[in-house]
Amino acid sequence: MTGHSDRAVDLADLERLAAALLPAEVRDFIAGGSGTERTLAANRTALDATYVVPRMLAGVEAAATRTSLVDTVAALPLAVAPMAYQRLVHPDGELAAARAAAAAGVPFTVSTLSSRTVEDIAGTDAALWFQLYWLRDRGVVTELVARAEAAGCSALVVTVDVPVMGRRLRDVRNGFALPSSVQAAHLAPGPSGAHDRRAGGSAVADHTGTAFDPTLGWHDLEWLRARTRLPLVVKGVLDPRDAVRCVDLGAAAVVVSNHGGRQLDGALPTALALPRVVEAVGATAEVLVDGGIRSGVDVLRVLALGASGALIGRPILWGLAVDGEHGVARVLRLLGVELEQALLLAGCVDVAAARDLTTHLDSCLP
Repeated sequence: MTGHSDRAVDLADLERLAAALLPAEVRDFIAGGSGTERTLAANRTALDATYVVPRMLAGVEAAATRTSLVDTVAALPLAVAPMAYQRLVHPDGELAAARAAAAAGVPFTVSTLSSRTVEDIAGTDAALWFQLYWLRDRGVVTELVARAEAAGCSALVVTVDVPVMGRRLRDVRNGFALPSSVQAAHLAPGPSGAHDRRAGGSAVADHTGTAFDPTLGWHDLEWLRARTRLPLVVKGVLDPRDAVRCVDLGAAAVVVSNHGGRQLDGALPTALALPRVVEAVGATAEVLVDGGIRSGVDVLRVLALGASGALIGRPILWGLAVDGEHGVARVLRLLGVELEQALLLAGCVDVAAARDLTTHLDSCLP
């Protein structure tokens, strides 16, 4: 099978193809960050300023990319990040993306705001993690955890950096709202504020403001840890002190994340936050990272900075928009090819060896 995505030789090609296909307001919803988008840009700047020092004479003929992430076997040190409303870009939405993740052998994270249910996505046979937003209705939180467990999810990823949604000016200018055909499949059916378009505002932000509980605190994390048998992954950590406390409360892993630049504008880029978090908790918990990952070289960079693996976000939506399942498969294939070559060129026989590489931060970083 071939498709438009086969013309892409890197993820930037897929971004351009997707941009030409998507309605402008959907493109902005995916691409945009909060405020002036300083942190959105800084995620890329910090990665580009991170240089890896390769090792020579390693005698390496082939590099192994297989690893384990939160007790989940993964063909690459990657997981698909939780992303809402994937039917915005393709009718099959999360089902297509999860099928591609299953074929590539990487975990797929189901969002609380998924446009397909976790039960439906479980039918793809992908290795699933479930991402949990903290909702005002504690009964719904309890129900979602039980559904994730029953559907066979192998980890629970609780996002802690969205007490309120960041002010995303592209969405505000567009008066962005979901089309009636796209619903938050895990929340109550029927009309939702996310569909109520109004000038000078984001209906999606209005909806999350109603549904999400901004008072999420450490006691809630402790409560959650006591009520699930799944490994707990805390996503949205930048300060090593927070990472330590998460692990002390029983987290198996943390994700160094600024929500792809979509929350606090001016927050530290993840490549700069990562080494200090690894230093603080890397001996006792896994440390994953997201934010601006766009190539196999980027994956090598974060491995060298100490991460166990990376979450890949927006590029999955580009592939999905261009070619559905086949497009997402193309994204993951390109990342795998690029990572294998990057490992070989860096003198690494496997993913673990990449964590022993030395990095250098460009002093020109603003």
